[in-house]
Amino acid sequence: MNMMMPRPLSQIRPYTPPAGEPGFGVYIHWPFCASKCPYCDFNSHVRHQPVDQARFVEAFRREIASQGRRTKGEIVTSIFLGGGTPSLMEPATVSAILEAVAAQWTVADGAEITLEANPTSVEADRFRGYRAAGVNRVSLGVQALNDADLKRLGRMHDVDQAMGAIRLAREIFPRLSFDLIYARPGQSVSEWERELSEAISLAADHLSLYQLTIEEGTIFHALHKAGKLVVPDGELSAELYEATQQLTLFHGLPAYEISNHAAPGAESRHNLTYWRYGLYAGIGPGAHARLPGEDGARHAVSNEKHPETWLKMVEDWDSGEVEDEALESYQQADELMLMGLRLVEGIDLKRWRKLAGRDIDPAVEAELTGHGMIERLGPDRLRATPTGMLVLDAVVADLA
Repeated sequence: MNMMMPRPLSQIRPYTPPAGEPGFGVYIHWPFCASKCPYCDFNSHVRHQPVDQARFVEAFRREIASQGRRTKGEIVTSIFLGGGTPSLMEPATVSAILEAVAAQWTVADGAEITLEANPTSVEADRFRGYRAAGVNRVSLGVQALNDADLKRLGRMHDVDQAMGAIRLAREIFPRLSFDLIYARPGQSVSEWERELSEAISLAADHLSLYQLTIEEGTIFHALHKAGKLVVPDGELSAELYEATQQLTLFHGLPAYEISNHAAPGAESRHNLTYWRYGLYAGIGPGAHARLPGEDGARHAVSNEKHPETWLKMVEDWDSGEVEDEALESYQQADELMLMGLRLVEGIDLKRWRKLAGRDIDPAVEAELTGHGMIERLGPDRLRATPTGMLVLDAVVADLA
């Protein structure tokens, strides 16, 4: 590990990637997992009988067509197959889904097509099948690089499997990202620095580094409430976050979003669509979308979460939607700020003012600036500082 003198978080000057257009993304949700992780509150389900993939493919086709009718003329800049565990899908299933997207929309040349995978479901033939289907980026759910913590996190793979999956992905796919969870029970800053340094040595051009959060309804939540699971306190969590920013910046993978780090130019195109508040389709059980409506407003659309219920709804009505809400301009302004301030590039204040119908409160801005929480990048761009990122929810609440 390269040693360096630690600096206070307030002195870290983040790399600022050039701001760009949001693009239009298509999210596909595969809701099935081999097991449910104790920290996970995503819409994932375990089935002990084989899933009828052909039937789900036909439902995906029908919902893709339904949302496609609402977004005529959009050019797809990214497709993301998430879950759940999409690497449980057969390559033929992935190929059929991508063909359905291409039949409904124009897919841009060089569009980013990402598939999430778990190391336990990685096989060379399967990975090569995904690549042949058009997947050009894989995101691996590694989560930890020691076996004890992998077991504690409920992961079904060990470190050797994770390493093998990373090597295989680097061989087959043009782009690779993998996830790690830190601020785990009993984890010290020095332990995390060693683990993160190892991860950086394995990474190609992108890492997603998430602090462990205790989500209601999970096994970890019940254990934490009972005092059987102790996670780092606020001060230690801040030290772990600071160490993360320093190490990734030092090694050429600076943060471009609060939890995501990339070599310049290797940022996740699909996730940038969300954070830059672009439009996107959401296909599958529990998927969310932001779509235009006939009323001219942006609509928040969400689907039925239960897989088999969603399946029957789509077979009957071509859609699994359970909510379709027209967002008022001020609601869009709040969402733009909530998403955009996660980014190191910040938000375009001209766009925000147009939606909000007002300026940022100068007194609130002055107070937050004085405390080192936000800063201007020119007259019409505002961002949270590294210090502000630590309390981003509070910063957004004050500004919005």
